[in-house]
Amino acid sequence: MLTIIIIALIAIIALFAVKSLRMQFITQPVFQFFKKVLPPLSDTEREAMEAGDVWWEGELFRGNPNWNTLHSYGKPTLTAEEKDFIDNQVMTALTMIDDFDIVHNRKDLPPELWDYFKKEGFFALIIPKKFGGKAFSAYANSTIVSKLASRSVSAAVTVMVPNSLGPGELLTHYGTEEQKERWLPALAKGDEIPCFALTGPEAGSDAGAIPDVGIVCRGEFNGEEVLGLKLTWNKRYITLAPVATVLGLAFQMRDPDGLLGEKKNLGITCALIPTDHPGVVIGRRHNPLNMAFMNGTTQGDEVFIPLDWIIGGPEFAGRGWRMLVECLSAGRGISLPALATASGHMATKTTTAYSYVRHQFGMAIGQFEGVQEALARIIANTYQLEAARRLTTTGIDLKVKPSVVTAIAKFHMTELGRAVMNDAMDIQSGKGIQLGPKNYLGHPYMSNPISITVEGANILTRSLMIFGQGATRCHPYVLAEMEAAAMENQHEALTRFDSLLMGHMGYATRNAFSALFNALTASRFGSAPVSGETKQYYKDMSRLSSALAFMTDISMLIMGGDLKRKEMLSARMGDVLSQLYLGSATLKLFEDNGRQQDDLPVVRYVMANRLHLAAKALEDVIRNFPNRPVAWLLRALIFPIGNHFTAPSDKMATELVSGMLKPSTARERITFLCPEFEGDVGGIAEVEQAFVAQYACKDIYKKLKKAQRSGELPSKVPNLVLFAKALEQGTISNDEHQTLLHADKLRLAAINVNDFEAL
Repeated sequence: MLTIIIIALIAIIALFAVKSLRMQFITQPVFQFFKKVLPPLSDTEREAMEAGDVWWEGELFRGNPNWNTLHSYGKPTLTAEEKDFIDNQVMTALTMIDDFDIVHNRKDLPPELWDYFKKEGFFALIIPKKFGGKAFSAYANSTIVSKLASRSVSAAVTVMVPNSLGPGELLTHYGTEEQKERWLPALAKGDEIPCFALTGPEAGSDAGAIPDVGIVCRGEFNGEEVLGLKLTWNKRYITLAPVATVLGLAFQMRDPDGLLGEKKNLGITCALIPTDHPGVVIGRRHNPLNMAFMNGTTQGDEVFIPLDWIIGGPEFAGRGWRMLVECLSAGRGISLPALATASGHMATKTTTAYSYVRHQFGMAIGQFEGVQEALARIIANTYQLEAARRLTTTGIDLKVKPSVVTAIAKFHMTELGRAVMNDAMDIQSGKGIQLGPKNYLGHPYMSNPISITVEGANILTRSLMIFGQGATRCHPYVLAEMEAAAMENQHEALTRFDSLLMGHMGYATRNAFSALFNALTASRFGSAPVSGETKQYYKDMSRLSSALAFMTDISMLIMGGDLKRKEMLSARMGDVLSQLYLGSATLKLFEDNGRQQDDLPVVRYVMANRLHLAAKALEDVIRNFPNRPVAWLLRALIFPIGNHFTAPSDKMATELVSGMLKPSTARERITFLCPEFEGDVGGIAEVEQAFVAQYACKDIYKKLKKAQRSGELPSKVPNLVLFAKALEQGTISNDEHQTLLHADKLRLAAINVNDFEAL
């Protein structure tokens, strides 16, 4: 028997060690199988794959993250110029914003705010300095948009769009020198207002299917016959279109008469067109959930433009999709996440304050466990939002184009923003639903679905993009194997594939054993770059990373191209990658903040949730895996003794909330994007001032409570009566009485809502 085993082992070793045998009996059959199950890629998918860069998500996807790499990215900081702009121009803009008036009366920004934005360069944040722009970092851009959004979504979106996907960014990266000189200085000064038209009635998330067309032909321009394009388009949902002076347009470019060469369909192309050009139609507005930012339609019917209006010139004909994918990925990582993070900062600031000043049944509502449960989620999600904002903008500022990371940021951060607003509404209830100048929750709550649906609907971002691109781009072997399979020379292809296959098999085996070993040992023997309480989180994340890597290989092997259509399964595997990314951001923020001890309660809560959700997603994939014997194998390797990653405990929630129901540096660190300023008379200022004043009275209230328990003071009487009795009996001094009266006046102002004359 032993002899047979030894002979079998020798045969297996020889089979793998002798290249001619391996090529014949292993590589060749696997190569043919791989080509058969290879998921087909459309041209737009291939361009999207090639356009982005692999960044930190690649480490997470491959099963053995190098945590020192994460820490080496550095802490995002503002330059002196950026900080000065935020401290002065941004703060001045905030004093000019009355969001209730903007949304309900004007249906637009006031003229003086428009003028201020133009004059001070709010539309030029990403334009290079040589053209009169600010050339600010992604982190600064995000911070500016977030601070504006803490007071007005409409104002923030108005500033956000020219600094995101649009003519400014496309010209900066791809424009000819002549185009840059013509447009960028005017855009920087606000003399030109840009919009970019991509979405139409028949092409939303599937932007690559746009039906709008430009036909190469000859036509008259400036009194001369020139080679150009006859454009026909119908676009909708275009922000700033009703007021734009220059229109960026994406369309399918065709050359049926071969005026440019043999190729008839050149593909998606982008052009820049003045909106006063004959045939351009703008001006009609949409009503995006009653928000006041300009959003509308644009059309054109056989509008002739010269070829040199193509962004980048005629040589960039047909290269528009790649341009859009590269720029859109950066915008996804800055603009919409900034809005979501602003919601979190504002909701945390106001809801912690409101929970302290709003009393029911003789106590602050923040002392009720039901409220604490929701409040803990708000605080934790806000910390997570801020962490993800910083890490994502760090990647963009490192000049990488992390398309998978920005898809993660867009989907999960907008969903976290929605969750935060839902919980804030539940706690503040009537305060949140009665619209008026004192209401700070209503408009962000109403506008939240806008972020969910734009720049790629969230459902499709989750089910198609995150894992669909991540599995191919981040995998160390699959993309190279796909390229080998597409090679024309079959001998070279097979040789290349053989080398990749051996590496791939070792990679998969290593991840399988790593997942099993760490599961059996609870990751005790894993490595971590830090000591202390957060050390275990790094180890657990590495364990789940190896589990995801192994599960991905098995899924691609078993399902092949069908995995693309198994959207619920691939979305869950994308969730694992996403939770690992969000967890990474959380741990990095803790390090960047100097490992503050008062941040530990929120870090514990967030990391427990991230690990729980990642493990749950893995378990859900196993439970729904179509091949049951393989599912049993996955469970045996990934969860051999069960899934022990549990959701945050009640104790975690109460500890987290107790530290935030008081003015503190920890609270300031996750509410600083919702600033206070002199002359701020809105609801945010009211509730914050009441919170600070009420907290300052805490020791006086303890005296009153003690006297009530002893029977010296009556219970269940109005505050003013209680204060007067306490003063009369000498329980409190006159100064304390005045302090209580002032704090109670602020409390009443904070909990009250607006009312209006009957219609």
